Amino acid sequence: MLKNVHIWLGSYIAQELKRLMRPRNLPKPTHIMFCFVDHYEPEWQSADADTQSRRVAEWINRYPKLAQKHKDADGCSPKHTFFYPAEVYVKEHLEQLNKICAQGLGEVEIHLHHDNDTEGGLRQKLQKAKDDFIRHGFLGKNKLTGETSFAFIHGNWCLNNSRKDGRWCGVNNETSILKACGCYADFTLPSAPSETQTITINTIYYPNGDETKPKSHNTGIPVAVGAVHEPPLRHIISTQPIIIQGPLTFNWRHRKWGIIPKIENGDITGVNPPTTERVNLWIEQRIGIKNKSDWIFVKVHTHGAQESNLPVLLGESMDKMFSYLETIYNDGKNFILHYVSAREMYNMIKAGETGETGNPHQYRDYLIKKI
Repeated sequence: MLKNVHIWLGSYIAQELKRLMRPRNLPKPTHIMFCFVDHYEPEWQSADADTQSRRVAEWINRYPKLAQKHKDADGCSPKHTFFYPAEVYVKEHLEQLNKICAQGLGEVEIHLHHDNDTEGGLRQKLQKAKDDFIRHGFLGKNKLTGETSFAFIHGNWCLNNSRKDGRWCGVNNETSILKACGCYADFTLPSAPSETQTITINTIYYPNGDETKPKSHNTGIPVAVGAVHEPPLRHIISTQPIIIQGPLTFNWRHRKWGIIPKIENGDITGVNPPTTERVNLWIEQRIGIKNKSDWIFVKVHTHGAQESNLPVLLGESMDKMFSYLETIYNDGKNFILHYVSAREMYNMIKAGETGETGNPHQYRDYLIKKI
């Protein structure tokens, strides 16, 4: 089917039917956690060293000026999470990105492209990535175990070997290996229109599929208040990271030939800027913790090192998006806005899951603290 919509169409229809039955009004106030994750690949299209350096320099020079113009309810500026490709580690890149992170404007996590891999090979790659990133002061530490911990995005969307042809991964039980190596959350999804998209959409969940088969994260158990102590979830959370999805829906106001709606997948590009209409759609999906409707988690994504995206990501469109969030979704009465990194979003999710209440700001370092 066109753009692999058949994979998640049934879930979309079920979601919309539930939407008709749920209360239209959100609790007051509703906290909006906004997270921007970046498949940050300076080496994109096998660029030479000079081109890669220029791509990184664009962010170092321009992003702080943009981000520091904006504040959330906690006085925090937008925080960009750079998921840097572990397989092409360049010391100078991470040294430069640290200039943004040192200002509280970003964090760096692990991105990985691999093909025809094995469990052993994956473990080695992840351990090397941890060692490389730790040298720059990146990643986190689990406050309970002391373990070095990280968030993850899979290159080419192929988490758990989810392509039919088996390319760009090779490890069916990848999420279990990730968890064993210190991964607390995966931020790969949504991947639509790719065939790697899961049936599960607009959900924060623990995968519960058959790990001997590809795409074992296709289904799962939603994160819910107080459910961590109940079987079978107790076992699942010990072996699986949380899957934190961004929005996936249809934009019915934009239709091809006046019939086919545009797919909204939270991807911000040079040709698909973050309009106010898109921001509203992201929040309308109400991605969050089950039985806790006053916290909404919005995760959008981009490929920030591609030149074609920079005019949007570092220019007027992004500036307007932040201003819109701060105007409409941070009035203190109906909505309270929190700009968060991937790590902070996870910490707030875990806090909510264990029954914590109040201002999510106090849970930015709930379980995983910065190294």
